[in-house]
Amino acid sequence: MKTPCDEAVIDSGHAATPCAAHAGPWILAATILGSSMVFIDGTVVNVALPALQTKLNATVVDVQWVVEAYALFLAALLLAGGLLGDHFGRKRIYSIGVATFALASVWCGLAPNINQLVIARAAQGVGGALLVPGSLAIISASFKEDARGKAIGTWSGFTAITAAIGPVFGGWLIEHVSWRAVFFINAPLALIVLALVYLHVPESRDEESKGLDWLGATLATVSLGAIVYGLIESSRRGFGDPVIIVALIFGLLTVLVFVVVEARMGRSGNPMLPLRLFRSANFSGANLLTLFLYTALSGALFFLPLNLIQVQGYTATAAGASLLPFILIMFSLSRWSGGLVKHYGAKLPLVIGPIIAAGGFALFMRPEVGGSYWVTFFPAVVVLGLGLAVSVAPLTTTVMNAVPQNRAGIASGINNAVSRTAGLLAVAVLGIVMLHSFNNRLDSELQTLGTPVEVSQALVEQRGKLAAAEIPKNVDPALGQKLKEAVNEAFVHGFRRVMLVAMTLALLSAVSAGLLIEGKRGEGEH
Repeated sequence: MKTPCDEAVIDSGHAATPCAAHAGPWILAATILGSSMVFIDGTVVNVALPALQTKLNATVVDVQWVVEAYALFLAALLLAGGLLGDHFGRKRIYSIGVATFALASVWCGLAPNINQLVIARAAQGVGGALLVPGSLAIISASFKEDARGKAIGTWSGFTAITAAIGPVFGGWLIEHVSWRAVFFINAPLALIVLALVYLHVPESRDEESKGLDWLGATLATVSLGAIVYGLIESSRRGFGDPVIIVALIFGLLTVLVFVVVEARMGRSGNPMLPLRLFRSANFSGANLLTLFLYTALSGALFFLPLNLIQVQGYTATAAGASLLPFILIMFSLSRWSGGLVKHYGAKLPLVIGPIIAAGGFALFMRPEVGGSYWVTFFPAVVVLGLGLAVSVAPLTTTVMNAVPQNRAGIASGINNAVSRTAGLLAVAVLGIVMLHSFNNRLDSELQTLGTPVEVSQALVEQRGKLAAAEIPKNVDPALGQKLKEAVNEAFVHGFRRVMLVAMTLALLSAVSAGLLIEGKRGEGEH
């Protein structure tokens, strides 16, 4: 999905090589198609997870890694990717990112097993980390300030359209062709992007770039990787396992080392993460809000397709279309919500918006198994979309206004990275909540049904698949139906717990805005 501050990254840049009028549409086409590959991939892969479980005999931990391998490298290397473009040339790095993303996508589509798919997804994340900031920086460098507003509007509009169509089209491909087609579709798009970049995009770089913070990028990747590994694998090994304990402790210690290194570089070098920006209460509050709110959103969007397809019986196409109201509400209300800052300041909408979003997460706790979409999930999707629509534009404005104008670009990039990191942590943390809740409820249901020991054991061995667990074929059909209902009820129980945590995180984001972000009188002060 699109993240906060995408447009702000574009708007804060410097027009290093303004393009000719005839080249502008081609440059926009190249950046829109490139960005769209990432936006579509981020949503379609979630819809493909149930198919991956079935076709590759994967557990929920396996499919967590499918999402997390990509998110890890994207989140950890996003800021470094932007700095690489500034240093070596935005056109060059963007092209490398597009090519890497496309080749990794083909590898994903050809992956014979879940392990290769996870590795290929990691390679996709590296490509995305070069591609995403590159597409935004190219627009900044190619359009003068007087033409940039129209360019940003065009980019936002078309990427919103692709974000809306992508999950539906991807769901159709999964349903009628194969889950592999979801990845293969990136190859022809990438060839078109590379041709447009070669023919129409001028090279640009930041002549004042002071070098790359390789140590910071490495520490960020290692620390996040160790923490995510410990959290995800704890579902298989348990938190008492020595490997898990070492991974988590090592990850946390590496985070501390990263902070120390970035603080020292901030005094004498060019850090990837300038910690001095966090001296602003507005900037700290906006990023804390982003961390809480996008953790809630990303966790919810990971488990929702599994619920819709495996429990509720939706087709992949219908599951992809289920979030269309969310996307359309966010897009149609973005300009209106931006105007809220002018009238009320950023603090009020940043408190109210997450509270509305919390109401959406609460509504996701209502549906049981079955029922019409329009009275079960649709109200939750609408309320959640309204909450995010109220929040995102004021959040971007707050980030931009919290720092001096010459630091707005890096501030926006940091907020982007925070939202990606939130998505990374969400799947790991909320996965623990889901598995623990599912297992407890399933044990209780099996005991209530008086299930024979051998049948219970067969289901227990598959509990890692959650709702994709297969009922043993040799059981009585009546008992088999009750067991399937028990598995579905256990998943719904876990899903409700996940949404309860998401609701709590959304409320915490409102609290962080209320405590840290200044009211209307104080805005604009640095």
